[in-house]
Formats: sequence, C-alpha cells, structure tokens
Amino acid sequence: MKVRILVSFKDSVLDPQGQTVKNALHTMGYAAVKDVRQGKVFELDLEGATKKEAETLVPEIARRVLANPIIEKFDWEILKGRQGSSP
Repeated sequence: MKVRILVSFKDSVLDPQGQTVKNALHTMGYAAVKDVRQGKVFELDLEGATKKEAETLVPEIARRVLANPIIEKFDWEILKGRQGSSP
C-alpha cells in the first residue's frame, strides 16, 4: 500500500521560502497569487499493512520522524484510499 504524507508549516508559523516565491511570482506578473506555503512530500510503501494499521502507523511516523509537531502540520492519504490529517 502506498501512502503520501504532506508536511508544511502550521498557519501561525512564518514561511519565508513561501513568501519569497510569492514575491517572485508577483514580480513576474502573477498578481492573482495571494499566498504560497512550501512543504515536503513523502511517499511510503507499506508492505503487508492493512488500512486500519496504516491509519495508526502513518500519523505516528509523521509525528515522530517526518514533521516537527511544534511548527509543522501534516496531511496524509492512502493513495487510492482514505485520508487523515494532523490537528
């Protein structure tokens, strides 16, 4: 089973790289871009895991290894399946 995890800064955390990209887009004439937030994408291939096991395992992996829970949030999805997210 393949799982995709998206990690990004919490809304209350400044995202300087996203701000830089937004400013560059405005300079290039893309004035309609209101905001840009950058993040990280991880794809995991879980061998032999059931959906129920993945629903427990994936948030644990994201919280303990992939995201800094103080400043980052994560969303995840089982590709071709259900989705979950961090608070």
